Amino acid sequence: MPRRLHRITSTRLTPARLTSTRLTPARLTSARPTSPRPTGGEHADRATQSGRAARVLAAGTLVASALAVAPGAAADSGMRDVLVVGNSQAGTVSFVDGRTFANLGSIDVVPDLAQRMFEIDINPVWLAGYQAVKAVEGGDRFVDDATVSPDGHTLYVSRGNLDDVAAFDLATHTELWHTRLAGFHADHAALSPDGTRYVVSATTAQEAQVVDTANGAVVGSFATGTYPHQNDYSADGAYIYNSSIGITSLPQSLEWAKGSFQLTKVDARTLQVVQTWEFPHGIRPNEIAADGHTFYADLSYLNGFVKYDLSTSKILNTVQMPYASGGNTMKPDNYPKNSAHHGLALSGDGSKLCDVGTIDDYTAIVATAGLTTSGMVAYPAGALPYWGQTSVDGRYCFVSLSNRGEVSVVDYTTATEVARVPVGAFPQRERIAKIASSVVGDLNP
Repeated sequence: MPRRLHRITSTRLTPARLTSTRLTPARLTSARPTSPRPTGGEHADRATQSGRAARVLAAGTLVASALAVAPGAAADSGMRDVLVVGNSQAGTVSFVDGRTFANLGSIDVVPDLAQRMFEIDINPVWLAGYQAVKAVEGGDRFVDDATVSPDGHTLYVSRGNLDDVAAFDLATHTELWHTRLAGFHADHAALSPDGTRYVVSATTAQEAQVVDTANGAVVGSFATGTYPHQNDYSADGAYIYNSSIGITSLPQSLEWAKGSFQLTKVDARTLQVVQTWEFPHGIRPNEIAADGHTFYADLSYLNGFVKYDLSTSKILNTVQMPYASGGNTMKPDNYPKNSAHHGLALSGDGSKLCDVGTIDDYTAIVATAGLTTSGMVAYPAGALPYWGQTSVDGRYCFVSLSNRGEVSVVDYTTATEVARVPVGAFPQRERIAKIASSVVGDLNP
């Protein structure tokens, strides 16, 4: 029988000085506004977004707060397994218990929004870039990616349209530092296994930048394909993999002009490019299997995914997934930033793929052995499922439902949804991490 679904409930920066700003408690007092500056017109009304996020969180508060954490839920003493969810419109990061799926609370990651917008407004170059990126994104996206330090005390966030990276103390919610990146958009990021480096795609600058997590200083960079997107460290931390999506603002008819769609392998120590692979379309969410050469990827405009062999540089299989009613009638130029499917994850044992049908409002569980679909979870029309992430125990796929402010929990074995967790406004990226148990009580309910 299918399982029952549970609802769980400043130093001023200039273009020439792309340096980090370390905030002391005294400067935080003067720099942080009591409420974000309402900007109107071109700027998003963050008060409205925050109110929406609060209502979504409140919907699950009673049930979530009633859930007891199972004994041994944390794998390490004093640490709690969590799913880190970036609520991009709300400017918050939510923490979902990685085993019970209870929403533990959130943290505001744009407390300095008014100051950052002031810095952008008075710089014509930054302002033009900000407005251009906002138009492509369809509005403000204050959180692109987020994760937590290995000791569970520090949160690192790439802040999308603000084009910077920031660090926060999880106990006090103090902003420790923020660093503006090159170009105009801070995209997907990856934390090194030892927690000392945070790699972020500086999308419009056509490079990935490496940030020292101790102080926010940019300590290196490497060239990528056009519009770098996802970053991942290999399990041993020796390599960084970066994939590019091309210029998404151009129509499909001009795909030839979008630039290079490239997977780049980089030596994590020297930041020298080791190898590159070219793809026929933009590389969206992707996974490298445990064998180190089997590569699965969603591609721009493809309603499905590909299986690729990195050792031979060949596409082995192109898996076409069925269109749902909405996706069947949608024109490719209306796909969200060229993505038909935008979410891919591997089960813990590597036997199943979680493929997220963004335009189709479903999640499909696919066997890696024969690439056959074992089941699908359908969502309400317009839910916009947008990312997939495997749980710490490898049994579940977490899928962000951006337009619903929720995370769907899908069982790999049964291909059924077992929980739906309210988070914040427009959740996108999700990451598995551990936080110190001592900071859980400091999260905003």
